[in-house]
Amino acid sequence: MAVAGDTFSMSTLFDALPYPNGISGSVPPPEFAPRASATHLHAAMFDLMTCCEGLASFKEMIASFDKTQLQRMASLLTSDSDYFMAIVTNKHGSRRVQKLLGKSDDVDALFCAAILRRFLPITTDKYASYVTIRAMVVFDEDKKKAMYEQILYYALDLARDQHGCIALNDIITDADDPYYKDQILDLVAYNALCLSNDASGNFVVQRVLALKDLRTMHNIAVSLCGHCIDLAFKKYGSYIVEKLLEADESMVVVVVELLESDGDRLMRLARNEYGNFVVCNALESTKKSSIDLFWCLVQKLMPFIHLLRRSHGSNIANILESLKLRY
Repeated sequence: MAVAGDTFSMSTLFDALPYPNGISGSVPPPEFAPRASATHLHAAMFDLMTCCEGLASFKEMIASFDKTQLQRMASLLTSDSDYFMAIVTNKHGSRRVQKLLGKSDDVDALFCAAILRRFLPITTDKYASYVTIRAMVVFDEDKKKAMYEQILYYALDLARDQHGCIALNDIITDADDPYYKDQILDLVAYNALCLSNDASGNFVVQRVLALKDLRTMHNIAVSLCGHCIDLAFKKYGSYIVEKLLEADESMVVVVVELLESDGDRLMRLARNEYGNFVVCNALESTKKSSIDLFWCLVQKLMPFIHLLRRSHGSNIANILESLKLRY
């Protein structure tokens, strides 16, 4: 596979790669910085990594490398933080770096150090974030621990970022360390109110609730207590409240707030384009698991049945009509 736009052959390029000299993956030697001596070599490697064609050939090529060749390649790629960022923030560069992760402990150590040096910019980038996601799958326990510490430190920044929230959600879903997973879940639960009102953060709260961890669902419900109706008026906020209705521990918090609201506000919520689904789900959930709460909610809604018929709340009106006919 030739490097596009470069006069080096692949054999020449890899013959020119620096030897690791026992590097264990801490910080790459400064003499390999692209601003120093190896400018042309770095340019050739950049072309190789970011070329829009030849991913299959790249996979075949690295599969043929021994550990020393892979380490020499990783040493060059991680020799300068700006250079590494330029590669991983490129769509094709990100994919190729992901293919290099998990090949050997020494190679992973180099990449781990490079990711940690620019953790937040990498993990909030559209393409580079997938390098972090992949690293959290293939790195060994010690490297994952170092990564988890950064994830905890920057969790709220990640959650409130357009691309960072996607990375954080994948990391939460695949987390295999019980201690760090609980730490992340607790952090999300404690900050559930600000995240639920954030354009990106609400997706993280939704993902955490989807795990159906009862302790975390309860903690999120406690954080949102008194704010569930406000959230239910909003598109993504209503999704969060609906998920809280799926478990008894958190359902009670939502329904009690509905019952304690004044009738006019509850009526407006039931007629709202998003809130009507919350009220409808509250009726269905309480009917299954708490009949007393169900009838309390029915009695509070019944005076507004005529207003609900001519609105988004028609589905709720139908439920109330069926109860009038039955009883």
